[in-house]
Amino acid sequence: MKTNLCVDLNGLVLKNPVTTASGTYGFGREYGEYLDLSLLGAISVKGLTLEPREGNEGVRIAETPMGMINSVGLQNPGVHAFIEHEIPFLRSHDLKIIANINGNTIEEYCEMAQILDHADVDSIELNISCPNVKNGGLAFGTNPKVVQEVVSRVRKSTSKHLMVKLSPNVTDIKEIARIVEAEGADCLSLINTVSGMAIDIYKRRTVLKRGSGGLSGPAIKPIALKLVNDVYHTVKIPILGMGGIATHEDAVEFLLAGASAIAVGTANFSNPKAPVEILEGIQRYMVQMGYSSVTQITGDLK
Repeated sequence: MKTNLCVDLNGLVLKNPVTTASGTYGFGREYGEYLDLSLLGAISVKGLTLEPREGNEGVRIAETPMGMINSVGLQNPGVHAFIEHEIPFLRSHDLKIIANINGNTIEEYCEMAQILDHADVDSIELNISCPNVKNGGLAFGTNPKVVQEVVSRVRKSTSKHLMVKLSPNVTDIKEIARIVEAEGADCLSLINTVSGMAIDIYKRRTVLKRGSGGLSGPAIKPIALKLVNDVYHTVKIPILGMGGIATHEDAVEFLLAGASAIAVGTANFSNPKAPVEILEGIQRYMVQMGYSSVTQITGDLK
């Protein structure tokens, strides 16, 4: 049985629905030693900022029984170095490039979008989980009015395909999703990490130097599935689903919940070949269940 794996995320056409989540795959170089990157549908690159960042000091990763908590602090070479040094490498592979952008202010987001508008990337992923320095440090994505402003202004700053990454750390993700759709986003990606903490009982201190961080991995999968399904029934634009995907069964659950494509994140750290194994598993599932196109799985809950 021939299977069609192509998906269209409202203008971002992927040859298959398996991508990698920002912050877990760098710029693909390290993982290229373990698998052919051209097998992937897309890579969402390490979160970019306007200027280079060294990230947070001290302990910034904590392992948990079902995942990890990170407070890396967006360590990255900056958007200009990414354009000069990383895009040529990525373009040597048959995959789509999703540039994840992060800002301290709306003006920074807009400036990065304008810069990337002239760069060879296929999509801009707007990470609205960043702290808004002009609003007391609260994340952009937690305040509906701020979400509306940042998405509206970034949309006007670029003609590129625009994906907005939603945080689960909100009262009503459906409200946020509706606003993002109304302001012109082409696609949504969700979920970002869940706020979490780990404590060393003998030092009587938090494991991470900054106290808390973002929990990812299998522990958050049930949360992510629920939120993806909620958003699927709320908006008409497609969803890139993520949150604890480690096997093809996990991936299919997200597709059934309403995602059009999926992103593999924390699983890459324990199994560098996870994305390819997941893709192969999706194909086997399609044959087993009689799906000719992967798009038929999206939202196909009985």
